[in-house]
Amino acid sequence: MMKSPYKTEQILGMEYYLTDSSGVGGILRKEPSDFIVNEIFADIKLTGGPHLICELKKTNWELQRAAKEISKRLGISYKRISWGGTKDKRAVSTQLISVYGVKPEDIEKVHLKDIELKPLGFARMQMSLGDLKGNEFEIKISDCQESSESQLQKALDELKTKASEGLPNYYGIQRFGTQRPVSHLVGIAMLKGDYKDAVMKYAGYPCEDENEMTKAAREAFDKNEDPKEALSLMPEQMHYERSILHHLVEKPNDYKGALAVIPPKLLSMFVSAFQSYLFNRVLSLRIENRAGDILKPEIGDRLVFLDGREEVVDERNIATAKIHTRRGKCSVGIFMPGSENFTRYGYMDEYASDIMNELGITAEGYANISELVGARFTGAVRPAGLQTEISGIISEKSMALKFTLPPGHYATTVCREIMKADPKNMA
Repeated sequence: MMKSPYKTEQILGMEYYLTDSSGVGGILRKEPSDFIVNEIFADIKLTGGPHLICELKKTNWELQRAAKEISKRLGISYKRISWGGTKDKRAVSTQLISVYGVKPEDIEKVHLKDIELKPLGFARMQMSLGDLKGNEFEIKISDCQESSESQLQKALDELKTKASEGLPNYYGIQRFGTQRPVSHLVGIAMLKGDYKDAVMKYAGYPCEDENEMTKAAREAFDKNEDPKEALSLMPEQMHYERSILHHLVEKPNDYKGALAVIPPKLLSMFVSAFQSYLFNRVLSLRIENRAGDILKPEIGDRLVFLDGREEVVDERNIATAKIHTRRGKCSVGIFMPGSENFTRYGYMDEYASDIMNELGITAEGYANISELVGARFTGAVRPAGLQTEISGIISEKSMALKFTLPPGHYATTVCREIMKADPKNMA
């Protein structure tokens, strides 16, 4: 067990590594083709219906932007395109999407660089998260710092062992914004009902890794709170920031209305980012206070079973819980509260409650934001540990890894354990 030395990881709650090796360093995604992700689908019944199911292969495209460009070529609303899971931008990814009310021949109109779209057939229902069983990853780590193949092999062997036993199931930096990890800060402000702060965090709050023009616009907005000035400086490609600023020029101080110009899906992601931040912090506290033990159930722990069923460990079922977790039938979970009041069963629930109190987040805050976001935020349990079988090949100063993960689990969380590199090299 080691503590992360990187400030970015620390502020996002990703405070620990479970592996003990010094790390091989290196660069993740030197090229998009170094990060290949293929969805593992549930059985999609192509028995007819209004939704055309298509296979989408994209290289170095953000999914929502790709969907918008596809919808433009088809002459339809962006809202008619659905998918099961969001993939990394800097990658070669293959997944299914559904497009409502179009024909296979319409897909021929879509000509976009580094995008392939293949119609498969019609389905009654649109694609959703429930259709996704997992993701298969093929990842290359380049320019490893360890000089000998024996050192790389030793680090790989440790990763294989720890991954089969269970690694910390942190939400990766992508969840919060790779270049500018502030999504959880926007979510915190929204949940507190501080819409001005949410706007300032999104359109202002400059980060050092942004380009100079964007940084200058954010700095001006931060300093002067003048939307007209910031709008004149904000680059054209920063569409949502410009939409917010334009709204504030037209309607000064209407910060809630300014947030409402952002698509509901993105607003929802801000709130989800806070829940992810909360999860990471609670997980780090468990690692810290239980000497890295994230899999062995204790009284008060929540269990999440493979079928989605949940259970709380008590004196009556703890022996059975230990057997079930060893056999992989269930996992110790961390609860992320939502709009309902929740009962605190164990010390991890207390950790979550303490962090929310520290930040001023309440169940009412979740309920109040539902109208703006267009979604209801209920509590959810996520496994604290991530288990997978890894195969790897070492070649000179590079390493190729292959493994599968359930939906919502992050490949970068696996890679950080062996790399222990600056998060900038994992973007």
